[in-house]
Amino acid sequence: MTSLEEAETEETVTCLHLTFYHPCQHEKMMFRCLNFCKREQVRADETAKFGRDSNVCRYSLVDTRVSRVQFSLQFYRKLHTSEHCFEIKNLSKKTKLTVNQTELGYLNKTDLPWKCIICFGDYQILAEIQEGESMDYFETHLHLSEAPILQERCLPCLPSLQPIPENGISPSSLLSQGKSPTEIDENEL
Repeated sequence: MTSLEEAETEETVTCLHLTFYHPCQHEKMMFRCLNFCKREQVRADETAKFGRDSNVCRYSLVDTRVSRVQFSLQFYRKLHTSEHCFEIKNLSKKTKLTVNQTELGYLNKTDLPWKCIICFGDYQILAEIQEGESMDYFETHLHLSEAPILQERCLPCLPSLQPIPENGISPSSLLSQGKSPTEIDENEL
C-alpha cells in the first residue's frame, strides 16, 4: 500500500468570505486589526464576534461608533441534514443591524443567506458562504473593498435605494398614481 492509499480522506471546509467597506476607511483605519492576508480557522463551537472590544471580539473594528460587541456569527448544522449554516445575531443595544432587507434589533437573530450584505452605521459587509463538509471548524477569509458594496453588487440594504430617471420622476410614483410609464420623444421635452 502506498501512503496515498493510507492517507485519510480530505474533507472540504466551509468558508465565510467577508468583504468590508466603510467610506472613511483610509482616514480612520478602522480595519487595521483585521487580517486580510489569509484564511483563518474558527472552531465550530466558537462564536465569531465582531465589535470594538478586542478582548471579547475575534474581529475587532477600531471605531468608537461601533458597539463593544456589535454582532456575532454562529456556525451550525441544520437538523436532520448535512447542510451547514451561519446564524447572525445583533448584540448592539444602540445600532440596528440589517441583513439584506431584514432589520435586526438588539438580540434578534436570523440565518445568514448564502450571499448577503450586512449593514450597520456606515459599515457594509458582503458575506458569501462557500460550502464545505467539515463539522469541526470553518474558515473566514476577509477582504477589503475600495468601492461601496451596495453600488458594486447591486444588492441594496435599503429598499429606497432605486435609480431615479433624469426627468426626476420615479416609475414607482407613476404606478402609485395609477398611470403607466409612457415613452416620450426627447424632442418633445
